Amino acid sequence: MRSSRHSQHRFTCIEIMVPILVVGLLTTIVVQSLRGATDKAKRTKAQADIAELETALDRYYRDNGYYPTTDQGLLALVTPPTNGIVPLVYYTGAYIERLPKDPWGNPYFYQSDGNSYVLKSLGPDGVESADDIVATQSQ
Repeated sequence: MRSSRHSQHRFTCIEIMVPILVVGLLTTIVVQSLRGATDKAKRTKAQADIAELETALDRYYRDNGYYPTTDQGLLALVTPPTNGIVPLVYYTGAYIERLPKDPWGNPYFYQSDGNSYVLKSLGPDGVESADDIVATQSQ
């Protein structure tokens, strides 16, 4: 009986810690990889939204001869503006169905004098900086 007790194998602290460290290291690598993929997907989504908004703005321009002003904002693509220059031609639902928010939950930045515009996502930090995704249009 006594000899069978001595043959039992017990794990040392090092034998337990090594697999835990390996699993932790692998988890860290996978999480970092996924974080990079998520950031890239959000930037791609913002670029697609901006392209859709640019198309809607171009249709609005073709119908009216000017872009919505900064005061009218992108909301002019969803509902007819009631302030500033009121469009003579407005096709409800023809420009865009609803205004998207950028992938970080912020509204897209829009500025226009009616002849040109700046449209952008302020990126993950939500402030104007080098990581902004920008579209600028001039006529």
